Amino acid sequence: MAESAMSFRSCRELWTILLGRSALREPAQIESELESHWERLHQGLSYYKPPSSSSAGKVKEKKDVVQPLKDFGLRLSKLLGLDELQSVQLLQCYLQEDYRGTRDSLKVVLQDERQSQALLLKVADYYYEERMCLLRCVLLLLTYFQDERHPYRAEYSNCINKLEKDLVSSYQAQFQSLFKAEAPTWETHGNLMTERQVSRWFLQCLREQSLLLEIVFLYYAYFEMSPADLLAFTKMFKEQGFGLRQTNRHLVDKSMDALVDRIGYLSALILIEGMDVDFLHKCALEDCTEQHQFSSVPDVVKEMDQLLLTFGDIPHHGPVLLAWVLLRHTLRPEESNPVVRRIGNTALQLEVFKYLATMLKGLGVSGNNCTASTAKMCIYGLLSFVITSFEEESLQTGNAGSQSPHLIDAACEVLSAPSLAEVFWEMKPNMGLGVILDSAVGMFPHKIAPLLQLLTALLSNKFTVKKVYNFLDKMSFYTQAYKHKPNDIIAKEDETLWKRQTPKLLYPLGTGQTNLWMPQGILGQVMIGGEQGYVVRWDYSYSSWTLFTCEVEMLLHVVSTADVIAHCARVKPILDLLHKIISTDWTVSDCLLPLTSRIYMLLQRLTSVINPPVDVIASCVNCLSVLAARMPGKVWSSLQRTGFLPFASNLVSSMAQCVSAEGMKAGNYGNLLVQIEQPRGEYAVTTAFLKLVTTLVKGQLGSTQSKGLIPCVLLVLKEMLPTYHKWRYNAYGVRERIGCLILELIHAILNLSPDGEDQGSMPTLQSLCIYSLTSTEAGQAVVHIMGVGVDKIDVVLAAQPSSCGSEGPGQVLIQTVKLAFSVTNNAVRLKPPSDVASPLEQALTQHGGHGNNLVVVLAKYIYHKHDPALPRLAIQLLKRLATVAPMSVYACLGSDAAAIRDAFLMRLQSKTEDMRIKVMILEFLTVAVETQPGLIELFLNLEVKDGNEGSKEFLLGEWSCLHVVLDLIDSKQQGKYWCPPLLHRAALAFLLALWQDRRDSAISVLRTKDRFWENLTTPLFGMLLPPSDTTEPCVLETCAFVMKIVGLEVFYVHSDSLERSLKDGLQRFANARRYEYWSQYVKSLVAHVAAMEDEGVCYFPEQTHMLILAWRMLLILASSHSDVMQLKDDQTKMKLFTDALDATKAALTRPASVACLRLGSMTATLLLVLLKQWRSVVATAPDVLSPLSLMLECVLQADQQMMERTKAKILSALISVLQIQGLDGGEISQLPQLLSSVCETVKDQALLLTDATRHARRYVEPPEDDDSMETDFPRGAQKDQRDSVCVLALHLAKELCRSDEGGEHWVAVMRKVPVLPAVLGAAELSLRSKQNLYFTEAALHLLLTLARTPQGATAVAGAGVIQTICLPLLGVYEVSGNGAPQSFSRKSQDCACWPGVYRLCMSLMESLLKTLRYNFINEALDFVGVHQERILQCLHAVRGVQSLACLDEADHTVGFLLQLSSFSAEWQFHLPELLHDVQVNLCYLCQTCTYLLHSKKMLHHFLQVKNGEPLPPGPNPRAQCPPQTPSKEAAAAAGGGERDDAERKAVLAVQCALLKILSKTLASLQHFTPDCCQILLDQCMDLSSYRTLFALSFTAPAFDPDVSPSFGTLLATVNVALSTLAEMEKKKEAASLSIVSLASSEEIQALRSLLMFIMENCFYVLVSQALRCLKDAAIPPRDKQRLKQELSSELSTLLSSLSRHFRRGSPSSPASGGGSTVLPCQPQAKPLTPGSKGAHEGQEPIVQLVQAFARLLQR
Repeated sequence: MAESAMSFRSCRELWTILLGRSALREPAQIESELESHWERLHQGLSYYKPPSSSSAGKVKEKKDVVQPLKDFGLRLSKLLGLDELQSVQLLQCYLQEDYRGTRDSLKVVLQDERQSQALLLKVADYYYEERMCLLRCVLLLLTYFQDERHPYRAEYSNCINKLEKDLVSSYQAQFQSLFKAEAPTWETHGNLMTERQVSRWFLQCLREQSLLLEIVFLYYAYFEMSPADLLAFTKMFKEQGFGLRQTNRHLVDKSMDALVDRIGYLSALILIEGMDVDFLHKCALEDCTEQHQFSSVPDVVKEMDQLLLTFGDIPHHGPVLLAWVLLRHTLRPEESNPVVRRIGNTALQLEVFKYLATMLKGLGVSGNNCTASTAKMCIYGLLSFVITSFEEESLQTGNAGSQSPHLIDAACEVLSAPSLAEVFWEMKPNMGLGVILDSAVGMFPHKIAPLLQLLTALLSNKFTVKKVYNFLDKMSFYTQAYKHKPNDIIAKEDETLWKRQTPKLLYPLGTGQTNLWMPQGILGQVMIGGEQGYVVRWDYSYSSWTLFTCEVEMLLHVVSTADVIAHCARVKPILDLLHKIISTDWTVSDCLLPLTSRIYMLLQRLTSVINPPVDVIASCVNCLSVLAARMPGKVWSSLQRTGFLPFASNLVSSMAQCVSAEGMKAGNYGNLLVQIEQPRGEYAVTTAFLKLVTTLVKGQLGSTQSKGLIPCVLLVLKEMLPTYHKWRYNAYGVRERIGCLILELIHAILNLSPDGEDQGSMPTLQSLCIYSLTSTEAGQAVVHIMGVGVDKIDVVLAAQPSSCGSEGPGQVLIQTVKLAFSVTNNAVRLKPPSDVASPLEQALTQHGGHGNNLVVVLAKYIYHKHDPALPRLAIQLLKRLATVAPMSVYACLGSDAAAIRDAFLMRLQSKTEDMRIKVMILEFLTVAVETQPGLIELFLNLEVKDGNEGSKEFLLGEWSCLHVVLDLIDSKQQGKYWCPPLLHRAALAFLLALWQDRRDSAISVLRTKDRFWENLTTPLFGMLLPPSDTTEPCVLETCAFVMKIVGLEVFYVHSDSLERSLKDGLQRFANARRYEYWSQYVKSLVAHVAAMEDEGVCYFPEQTHMLILAWRMLLILASSHSDVMQLKDDQTKMKLFTDALDATKAALTRPASVACLRLGSMTATLLLVLLKQWRSVVATAPDVLSPLSLMLECVLQADQQMMERTKAKILSALISVLQIQGLDGGEISQLPQLLSSVCETVKDQALLLTDATRHARRYVEPPEDDDSMETDFPRGAQKDQRDSVCVLALHLAKELCRSDEGGEHWVAVMRKVPVLPAVLGAAELSLRSKQNLYFTEAALHLLLTLARTPQGATAVAGAGVIQTICLPLLGVYEVSGNGAPQSFSRKSQDCACWPGVYRLCMSLMESLLKTLRYNFINEALDFVGVHQERILQCLHAVRGVQSLACLDEADHTVGFLLQLSSFSAEWQFHLPELLHDVQVNLCYLCQTCTYLLHSKKMLHHFLQVKNGEPLPPGPNPRAQCPPQTPSKEAAAAAGGGERDDAERKAVLAVQCALLKILSKTLASLQHFTPDCCQILLDQCMDLSSYRTLFALSFTAPAFDPDVSPSFGTLLATVNVALSTLAEMEKKKEAASLSIVSLASSEEIQALRSLLMFIMENCFYVLVSQALRCLKDAAIPPRDKQRLKQELSSELSTLLSSLSRHFRRGSPSSPASGGGSTVLPCQPQAKPLTPGSKGAHEGQEPIVQLVQAFARLLQR
């Protein structure tokens, strides 16, 4: 590459800038460029100096150029004959812009003789191109410096004013030196100057001559030429023979003829322009010819006369001679001497008018349009003056009328300039070219073509269309030719005037058809008469449009006769005129309906004859193309009846039938293509056919009509596209034009918008195209077109006479290749997904040898410089292939990879490069990050620091794309012309791809770069325009990318490892209140989108979504990483939360707009996260409930399927708000409406779930469940999920019911909405089928909440809850036959499972019984009776399974039994056996709990070994790598500590569960033992109604089931409770399994109360059971005595412990408080001993009771 970035601007780069194809597009930038380079433009080709010794010495002294480049520069200087310094500079420019290798390869090339010779020749070609571009720059300035429509007119004009002086003289001298230059030889220029190179040099010489003359011509079009200059130019052109007498004319070959002709044309035009014919005409009209400059220079005139007398041997002399004759005749008419007459005759003999027509056609085809139009203006002035000055007859030579058609042709060419047509119609009709028009009218309609040819040329805009239409509509003469004098006329004696005796129809057509009727008495003037025949001009008024209709009708009549050719010659000009008129102004088409409606019949008739007139058919089809653009349906339906287009004889039903062309007919067009056009090599009809079909496709016909086009498109895809390049062609460029039209058709089809109809299996135009391109030869043909390559395009462009032309073969080829790129891209994008690569994809990605695979060809289009769209589209296709094709682009590039990489980066680095190419390169690299690892590594070019392979530190290589990307994000570069917003956005998208793909090597280099984070985050600190004023949506994407990159960095990198600059940036972000700014902006953006949607406008949907998602991600991260993101202020959090709420409300309150609902769904997610993370902030937020309620109502109205997730989010948000805030007084008014909406939703969802479950049961048998309490039924097709709308609505209803303490609101709503029956019905079905677990659980929670109030419990019971639950609940569990504990789940009780449902049912029964009491006792007994086996099994299972789930079920079961035990009499009456079993099991349960609580080590052992209970996981630590890894020992110690802590927590949880079970068990047993007061006072008490629950034994409780519960069990229970209380008192001491060490103060207080409750109940049961034994006559006295002794000693010990405990200030029992008392009234008839009074004062009632009982025992 070049040694340094050069400030020198190459001529090609300057030309690109002046054209407006670069990044420099502001007028001030263009002016600056012209200011810098005007001297070069002024010098022209003389800017390039010949070699000199001084220059060679300067090269040797240059320090900044390496020696090999100096040596090569000197060789280049010799080959080109160019100054040595300029040669080196040229070489540096070439290496910068056009060299196709790497720096390393350049070293090899310079050392190798053969390769360096090839490089010399390439630089020579570059040098020639540079010289051409220099001249093109001047030509461009001259073209537009007076064009008011050009954006740079003022800048160009200023530069031309500078250049004006000496410009022409300098360029004239350069022209002379060029045509006199001797051809180089190998002696003078080195041995590389071969014959081929000499020929190349001469071709360049001719091109430069042509461009120089073009510049001179355009210059003199605006500036006056002096007579002396005209003389000098005349002499020069005579010497050069108008290009034909070149010094090196022996080198001219056939390929150069066009250039030589062009030099001749421009030479003639310069001389004509120099005579200033326009001013001469003006002087003649105003009779002031003496003002013309030539009137005062007789010497020059005389010398010119002598010079021009020698002219006449070449055609180029003709117009010059004609113009001179005109000048001499006008200035001195009296001196019309033989010299002038002789010159005039010479001009006519040279067929000057034919030459003029040829010249104007030649200039129009190749070259600058401005040059052609200026030439037409020049010739227009000449022709107008000639025809005005001389009689038409005097301009004829030889045979009469030989000049007339050429004159007409020349006039038509002239008038085709758009401005001249208007000028013509505004002139007087007898002036200038109006004379020719009058002459043509005089012979109309005998000679129909001349007039119509002229009028067609005179159509340029709507004004001229009306002129032409009216002109033809009101014709006053009808010229007719006769071979013989007719009988029905009267003639004057001299045969000059005829009169018609009878009326006559002018066309022999049938009656009722359009015709012209010439009436009787019409006079006609005989123009030509004699034996040869007569031409008569009748004085008859008519409309030519009627005549044209008759002509078409005549052709239809004679179509099968010999007259068809003559009639076709008359009808073709009519059709051409018609085509031009309706193309220019559609509004007159209605008036032309008689003509346009006959085209279809004409097409049908003409295409079916043996030798069809191809040109007329093409004209017909061209007319229909224009009509089809406006009314495609009508044209299509009429065309179908003509048989012209291909058609299907059978109905097309499948793609296979379609592609096989089965039943397809080619139509008349297909036959004409094969039989006529291909053999002849002329394709006018094919060109017109392709345009017609493309127009019909673009017309968006209905689906039925579009299917009718399938045969046409299939013909193109199957018969034309694969083979058109093999056809015979007569003219150069037609093949490229046809290829371009075929691809335009396919491109139009692939860009059709889908019509939204279900096509089924029927192929559409688009699917047909996609299939053909991906799977047939059509695709291979397109691949062949793309494979043309950059070199071939450069060759074609170089071969054009002037590459400024917009319609040259090079431009057509470029357009064809661009279309091929676009078509392939769309075909790959739209093709149906498939596991197998299609033939097209295989062709695109196959690895070929010698670099001939297509990927390399595509990549090398980066070297193309003429049209920036070509490399851009090539890169776009590469991007598509990199995304979808399973291949490595890097592997395909092979050895060219590094060179192509350098070319990409060169264009990316260039500050003048077209911005769209840069954006596309960055987009390609962005895709490559994810899909092309090899390629992205090549572009990242990272080097290992210090060359150490084991090192992980990287540096940016010299050819890394990250250099450019870092420049583009630099905050100092923003706003400059080389870094527009789109490019900034593309650079950030690339960086985001690196972060998303976790390219750690690149990220590690980037994040440590100076100011990287500052530059990156700059967009977040800018002030955006309000959304209503935003015109650059890419700015939104830019900010979104920055937010995502920052978010990813914070998420993946530990806070301690984050760069300091990033932390400072985040701190600055928070301090600058940017959180509030962006929150407000996003809110206003959502509001603006919603407002635009109301107006039916879609506001940048993609960019808006991207920004909102990025902001959401950033805010979610800020909520969880507040320390890093510096979001700690509650006021800021409140603002962010309320903005998120407002934005969600703005979006979701428009349920009719899909776009708004999508936005609302995004912001609802954010809202939900913030509710969860910022509970303390939300708790103080004002009025959150009402907007959420409004959103819920709106979302419920929206499309159900689309809004399912959004509904769930809003429901979740409402639940969270109710849980955080509750309902205060202001919001209670919203409760009825909200409750109504939620209940409606619950009801609807429950009914839907019922239907879905029934449907699923009908078709799917549920699998047999081996262990239903262990595993959950797999989720079925119906939507039963934890976060489904139905489940969340139930939970919300539960929260609302809980908030409605009085119950009046929900009672009213539930009376109105049958929600309970729907829920209970769905729950029953779910329980029976064991499906919809989450729904069932949520429904039970709702019922449980309702059951806590009397109204609710009544409603639930009345709705039939027992029928819903009781029997169906049997299906959710199994009872093992032996009562083994294996059927109990060891899962955590938190996860949803069917045992959890059972537990909830148990709680519901408990709650209903507790609330309704006797009103629910029968249902409760039914329930306990149905589930007795499970209940007993559960009570027994605690012994075997100490999992929390099992203990939880036992807790719920005992809770229910506690409520039921209050009704022991009813229970005894209905279920006596069950009551006995329950009592026994409760006693055993008491013993088990006491044992496990007493033996903590044993409990720990059971938990670890027997149950295998997994320890509950702690909170997940943040997923980040710590900055430093601790040592293994420290890690092991830390891990052990965590494990011990977890085990302690597990044991504690089980202990607490056991205590709860124990408390409820004892409370239940209290109801099964005699009342203490009653047994003491009532001597007649029936003891047989109370069983003895505990055995008369005082052994410690055992784990063995054979050991019966005894009084020892109860005493042990008291001891356990007392020891636990004592342990809690020692909370300051660290105990290994201390409850205190792991519990909060509230939990400790509750635990103390629970322990006291256990002791009280235990003492009560102990006292009651002891009294029962003592009074029982069946018990022997000895045993009673033993009981007294044992109890007395045990109780005295316990009493002393209790007294000590209470003296320390232990809390009292909950039984002695104001709550519901468990203990009965204390016995009052107890006599107290006098000495005990002090002891009893202030003591707990429990102590008093035990003391009294102890005294009783001692008596």
